[in-house]
Amino acid sequence: METQKENFRVQQWVVLVAVILFGLKIAAYFLTRSVSILTDALESTVNVISGFIGLYSLYVASKPRDMDHPYGHGKAEFISAAVEGTLIMIAGLIIIYESINNFIHPHQLKQLDTGMILVAIAGVVNYIMGYIAIRRGRKNNSLALMASGRHLQSDTYSTIGILIGVALIWFTGIQLIDNIVAMIFAFIIIFTGYRILRESLAGIMDEADEELLGKMVDSLNKERRIQWIDLHNLRVIKYGSILHVDCHLTVPWYLNVREAHVEVEALSKRIREEFGDTIELFVHSDGCLEFSCPICAKTDCTVRKHPFEKRIEWTIENILSDEKHKLPGTSDALNKST
Repeated sequence: METQKENFRVQQWVVLVAVILFGLKIAAYFLTRSVSILTDALESTVNVISGFIGLYSLYVASKPRDMDHPYGHGKAEFISAAVEGTLIMIAGLIIIYESINNFIHPHQLKQLDTGMILVAIAGVVNYIMGYIAIRRGRKNNSLALMASGRHLQSDTYSTIGILIGVALIWFTGIQLIDNIVAMIFAFIIIFTGYRILRESLAGIMDEADEELLGKMVDSLNKERRIQWIDLHNLRVIKYGSILHVDCHLTVPWYLNVREAHVEVEALSKRIREEFGDTIELFVHSDGCLEFSCPICAKTDCTVRKHPFEKRIEWTIENILSDEKHKLPGTSDALNKST
């Protein structure tokens, strides 16, 4: 809950900064009448709208789980990010429309020096706020905060390009550059929106996060205990800042409930050390079968039926599989042993 409240506070600052910078860029546009600067102002409009949506989603995500939402309200963050990505893409299309319209009906630009100063200030503030939001979002596993931060930083990159374009117009007097710059950054903005939308839909659909799984597999392989014969049927689901992990851990069949629980707790502790307290872990312990003997390195096993041959390293592929691990070519008779 503290993590989610912290996310909410950071998003409040994101919204406040977005509103102030939007006003600054609108002022720059009316001073210059540059469609490139309008590009920046329109993206800031999206910053304001998506900032409020993100704020609401983090408020919902911070609510404790209840009877209707046993896994909490964290999925609201994915919906927020999806809306934000869509709005960014719409802003890019509007910019393309304005650029084409300005090709057909050109107008005189003015006060470019003052406009550049205002836009430059907005760009610096945007980048700093975006950095803070991304850093906090990564720490707290908040897609909504990371989406806001990436949006702010992409706004800064487009601001830099727009400033270069406006400076070229100022020095050369070629006003056609204004439309060309606006068109280029409109496509960059659309691509940024697509990436945010894609990640949010992946979260809503519970798509496997290979980077996260790879990190988890590497960590467990390094700290693997002798009693952990195999790990399989691993599932990781994101609910906002909370990670829900469930898996099956194969241990020697003769361990009693308390001994098996010790192994489960050791596995849980290792994962929490790596990923923090924003993780909910559900581990089901399985007893080993006869075909587990060739991959079990436990030397003091008194009921072993086959000699140890080779330990199977855990990979993303074999921990996601819904089968206990065994060596290739293991006979059907061993596979069916109970």
